[in-house]
Amino acid sequence: MKWAVVAVLLFFLAPPTGSPAAKCDTDAPDRTKLGEFIPVPDPAPAPTLTLSDLSGNTADLSDFRGKLVVVNLWATWCAPCLEEMPSLERLQSRLRERIAVLAVSEDRGGSKAVEPFVAKLGLKSVKTYLDPKSAVGHAFDVQGLPTSFLIDRDGKVLGKVEGAAVWDSPKMLGVLEPFLADNSIVRTSTH
Repeated sequence: MKWAVVAVLLFFLAPPTGSPAAKCDTDAPDRTKLGEFIPVPDPAPAPTLTLSDLSGNTADLSDFRGKLVVVNLWATWCAPCLEEMPSLERLQSRLRERIAVLAVSEDRGGSKAVEPFVAKLGLKSVKTYLDPKSAVGHAFDVQGLPTSFLIDRDGKVLGKVEGAAVWDSPKMLGVLEPFLADNSIVRTSTH
């Protein structure tokens, strides 16, 4: 009798063979890991967005045309977001005018919640924007935080990174280099 109960439980608890859980293989070589760049096969225009900074000034995403843009969606309550932020700051500092790093906070508390974290993290180069109603997250169909999008000079989405990345690492700089304006070599961080 006990074996019959165990067999029935296993039958109902085991995922069907066609389900995503059954197909999930964390060691599969073709699976993209968190923090890695996922290119899109056919770059499409980025959503039309108006961003508001900590002072209430607005900027349209299209204002950054002509530059490579990283749109990073994050929140103060997201530990991986906070771990990732210093590397975004170093990336922006290193590449200066060659790239625009836009850190878009999804915090519902707006500038009251975000300003202390920006100060604590020492973010001076990264442009910080607020998205308390998650309009940017919805426009990009974001599933979790942090998520970043790489947008080319013509405003097309080249790909995304889901999860925290080390943006100034040799690997990530290798991803960015082909998309940068000139052919100068990007120096990697010592951090």
